[in-house]
Amino acid sequence: MTTPEEAARAAERVARESYGRLLAFLAVRTRDVAAAEDALGDAFAAALRTWPKDGVPANPAAWLLTAARRNQADSFRRSKTREASEPYLRIVSEEIAGASSSLEPDIIPDRRLSLMFACAHPAIERGIRAPLILQTILGFTAEDISAAFLLPAATMGQRLVRAKTRIRDAGIPLVVPEKEELAERLDAVLDAIYAAYSKGWNDVGDAGVPEIADEAVWLGRLVVSLLPEEPEAKGMLALMLYAEARRPARRDAAGAYVPFEEQDIGLWNGSQIAEAERLLLEASRSGPTGRFQCEAGIQSAHTARRVTGVANWPAVLALYDHLVVLTDSPVVVLNRAVVLAEVEGVDAVLDSTMASLGEDKRMIGYQPYWAAKGHLLARVRRMSEAREAFTVAIGLTTDEAVRAYLQRQLAAVNQPNAAMTAIDLQCRP
Repeated sequence: MTTPEEAARAAERVARESYGRLLAFLAVRTRDVAAAEDALGDAFAAALRTWPKDGVPANPAAWLLTAARRNQADSFRRSKTREASEPYLRIVSEEIAGASSSLEPDIIPDRRLSLMFACAHPAIERGIRAPLILQTILGFTAEDISAAFLLPAATMGQRLVRAKTRIRDAGIPLVVPEKEELAERLDAVLDAIYAAYSKGWNDVGDAGVPEIADEAVWLGRLVVSLLPEEPEAKGMLALMLYAEARRPARRDAAGAYVPFEEQDIGLWNGSQIAEAERLLLEASRSGPTGRFQCEAGIQSAHTARRVTGVANWPAVLALYDHLVVLTDSPVVVLNRAVVLAEVEGVDAVLDSTMASLGEDKRMIGYQPYWAAKGHLLARVRRMSEAREAFTVAIGLTTDEAVRAYLQRQLAAVNQPNAAMTAIDLQCRP
C-alpha cells in the first residue's frame, strides 16, 4: 500500500517533470489555458486521494492526462454555453476514448513550444508574456513570478488571468508560428526561459531546482535549433551554459555556499564554457548585440578574469553601460554599481548609484540589493550601516546555504580588522 507521503512525492515528481507538457497538450485543442489548468489541478487532487489506496500507477503522467481529459469533458458538459462547447466536448471525448493509462510518457506529444509562442502572441500584453509562459510551462505561482519581475503578487495574478482569457476569447492558436512570425514573439520566450533558469540557479536548496534549470537549458537549445540564425537565442543559451559550467563549484563538500571569487575553477565544466564561447562568437557575427549577448559577454569576461588572473573590470563596466541602455533595469544598475566600485572606488558608488537605488521601491524586498549594500558599506568600514543591510539581506534569503554565508559576512562586520569576502552579485546569471 502506498502511503500519502509517497503519493505526494510521486505527484510532486511528475509535476516537476511533466506539468508543462500535460498542460500544453490539454490546452492546445481548446485554447482555454485556464480551464486546462483547472482540469489538471483537479487531476492532481484526485491522484492524492486515489494513489494512497490504489498505488502509484506505472505511468503517473498518463494517468493524470486521462483524469484531466475527463475533467475537461465534465466541465464542458456543465457549461451554460452547451452549444458553444460541443466542438470541444467532441474533441476531448474522442481523445479519452482513444486514451490508455498504459501510454508511455514519450508518446504524449510535446506541445510546450506551441504554448510558449501562443503566450507570446502580439494580442497578449507585452509585459505579461514572459510571466504567462512561466506559469503555464513550469507551473510557477503568481507569487514566484511576481518576485522575479518585481511586481506585487496580486497585480501579477490579475494580469495572468486576463492574459489567459485573451487567449481563449481571441482564439489564439497554440501552434509554433511560421518562421517570419517567430522573431516578433522571441523576446518574451527568451525572457521566460531565462527567468526559469534563474530560479534554478538562485534557489539551489529547493527540491526540483536542478530539473527546472535542465528544462530551461533544453528549451533554450530547442529555440536555437528552430532559429539558428537568431543571435539573441544563442546569446541566451551561452549565458545559461556559462552559469551551468560553474554549478559544481558553488557548494563545498559540506554544502556551504562558495562565492564566485573563491570557487575552485578546476571544478568548472570546460566543455560547457567552450560551447558558450562558440555560441557567443557565432551570435556576435550574426547581428547587433542584444541583452542576452551582452550578459553572456559579461560572464565570458568574468570567467576569463578568474582563469587568467588578469583584471578586466573596465571592459566589464563597458558591457554593463551598454546593458543599462538596452534594459533600463534596476537589477542591471545594481550589478553595474558593484563593478563600478572596482573601477572608481566604493565611496562614489554608495553616494550615487546605491543611494538612487535605495529610493526605488522595487529594491525594498530584493535580497541582492541589501547584500551588495552591506558588502560595499563594510569595505569602507561603515559598520553600523553594513550590519543593518546584512540583517535585512539575511531576512530576505530563502536558501539556507546563502543565509549561512551572509551570516558569516555579518559576523565579520563585528571584527574590526576582518577582510570582507568578495561579493558574488556581479556573477549571478
